[in-house]
Amino acid sequence: MNRVVITGSGTVNALGTDVSETLLSMQEGKCGIGPLKFRDVDRLSIKIGAQIKGYTETDYFNRQELVLYDRVTQFAILAARQAVNESGLIFGGELSENSGVLLGTAAGGMNTWEDNYRAVFESGKNRVHPFVVPKLMNNAATSHVSMEFNLKGPSFTVSTACASSNHAIGLAFQMVRSGMVDVMIAGGSEAMLTFGGVKAWEGLRVMSKDACRPFSDNRSGMVQGEGAGIFVLEKYENAISRGANVLAEIVGFAMNSDASDIVVPSQHGASTAMIRALKDARMDINDVGYINAHGTGTRANDTTECAAITKVFGAHVKKLMVSSTKSMHGHALGGGAALELVATILAMRHGFLPPTINWKGSDPKCDIDCVPNQSRKAQTGVALSNSFAFGGLNAVLCLTHPDFS
Repeated sequence: MNRVVITGSGTVNALGTDVSETLLSMQEGKCGIGPLKFRDVDRLSIKIGAQIKGYTETDYFNRQELVLYDRVTQFAILAARQAVNESGLIFGGELSENSGVLLGTAAGGMNTWEDNYRAVFESGKNRVHPFVVPKLMNNAATSHVSMEFNLKGPSFTVSTACASSNHAIGLAFQMVRSGMVDVMIAGGSEAMLTFGGVKAWEGLRVMSKDACRPFSDNRSGMVQGEGAGIFVLEKYENAISRGANVLAEIVGFAMNSDASDIVVPSQHGASTAMIRALKDARMDINDVGYINAHGTGTRANDTTECAAITKVFGAHVKKLMVSSTKSMHGHALGGGAALELVATILAMRHGFLPPTINWKGSDPKCDIDCVPNQSRKAQTGVALSNSFAFGGLNAVLCLTHPDFS
């Protein structure tokens, strides 16, 4: 069994267009949520989201590329370029053959779906561009990343709602650990902030109209976001032998299903996933210093997740720090866990805990230290990153700092 380390990371999200900008925003507790700007937003009852501001696609891609790249693919490629550049890897020959891509997304090319539905149903057009299907398909981002870097190993897309990215990263971790591949580019991307995307979520009545306030007694729901987080996973021995900078080590992963309800979370499912991730990592509960929570800001999720954490960690929960960075970058759905892994790695590397902003007051059913409103200096050797998705699909990663022993 190989040890697996992360040697590159990249991100595009509402807090920043790269990892450095995201770090500063999280240290300062900035909020990336604001008024949405797109066609027909006035018809929505929910008019806020964590939209990437100032993004112009033609600054990064030419016309020929944009024929094929939906916004979700653009984000994935930009984040992947950052990650691969940081890793220092150059893919060719045998390394290309033994390296792959595994990305998560919930909705895929949502912008392309919407643009072409409007063209056909609203404008009455009878023809669409021949590349509509290749542009909107869920595996488009994965395929284009593999082509961008000449990665000829296993490449596919995972779509498990809000757990998509953690599933993708966890499976990539297992593939490198088993020796199936040498390197995997893994993570997730989402770009669902469209009129139709938000309108669909409005129907669930789980969205906040003003702010995302995880664990707060006055929380009123989740807020959608967008963006991508991409990572380079490789064998520890190879990374050390080539002098790579190790950002973190993935030491455990677990996934399971509640098998109970399509939207209501399960305390048993969440707690079991955390327990199994720790078992896979061969870690004790007392080793864990930080959890990046799923923390959506809904009444059901936050109370269920806090109950699950308390069940797993017992008395140690009083020493445990748990925050939800969704309060800053919104819920990027299939890409959300990837953004949260960026946050978790930054926390471990830079000795701080990202805050849960917008917190107003304690909820007795969320009796945890949620690092309210301001980041906090703290050294964390072991951390968990939780994802609990609609459909009852749970995925938990366990990471260690390179200096942890």
